[in-house]
Amino acid sequence: MATSRIDLSLQQLEAFVRIAALGSFRAAAAQIGVSQPALSRAIGQAERTLGARLFDRDTRRVQLSAAGRELLPIAQRILGEFDGAFSELGQFLQGRSGRVSVVALPSAGAALVPAAVAAFRQQHPEVEFTLLEAPAEALLALVEEGRVDLGLCVRPPPDQRLQYRHLRDDPMVLLCRADDALARRASVPWTVFGARPFIASQPSSSIRPLTDAVFMQKRLTIRPAFEFPSVSACGALVSAGLGVSALPRLALELVNMAGLAAVPLARPQASRPIGIVTRIGRSLPPVGRAFLDTLLALHAAR
Repeated sequence: MATSRIDLSLQQLEAFVRIAALGSFRAAAAQIGVSQPALSRAIGQAERTLGARLFDRDTRRVQLSAAGRELLPIAQRILGEFDGAFSELGQFLQGRSGRVSVVALPSAGAALVPAAVAAFRQQHPEVEFTLLEAPAEALLALVEEGRVDLGLCVRPPPDQRLQYRHLRDDPMVLLCRADDALARRASVPWTVFGARPFIASQPSSSIRPLTDAVFMQKRLTIRPAFEFPSVSACGALVSAGLGVSALPRLALELVNMAGLAAVPLARPQASRPIGIVTRIGRSLPPVGRAFLDTLLALHAAR
């Protein structure tokens, strides 16, 4: 048999708990900030709803009735859970709790994300993170589909519903063996790749469009000797003496540089733009906005 619902308001429960704690209608009314008649009416309505008296009263004292003693721990638990829930909501709305989902290019994920997360968690220790990495095309799709809050990537194409906020330029360097004569130079021109086996990134990476654009500008016809599947594999191929490569400086975070050297590329100086990508029309959760602000502030200072 179904039991009927008892419909008491939070105000009635708070009034009841305060009277029980203070043993006085007058003191409870003063503490809550209402008149004593208003407090008495609230308790009277609660008693009519329950069909039982909550207090035994005389001219000198107020004591809990049997029904009141039964209700007290229930009321205290309900009020505690309510306060706790709204405290959690307040933390969320202030950007102090919740989860941030970030996807980054592998190089940006290694070079930029850890420091930003560490700085953010000093002020927001309760925040949780989901960190992903992906090549540029897949990364932008994740952001555009709303599956992550924000991405760290190159500038997206104009036909995607994405907003880009620039963080930094990532200059291109030549990667060669440390015993290569090129390693002793202050800089090298892009034409060097016409005379050496060139180890290229795959077409789907964020690096390949940049190197192809420079080769086109310099009217260089470069046929890659290898296409590396990952930046760490690029380092291994160069270390094995199979050629030289062009990488953004941030990507060196992913390379075992023992026995290798990075030399700035010049004529022209080229760099890969790295920024924060978000979906147009999607509101970031408060904690996501706060982390975005941390990223921007951290790199504006550099």
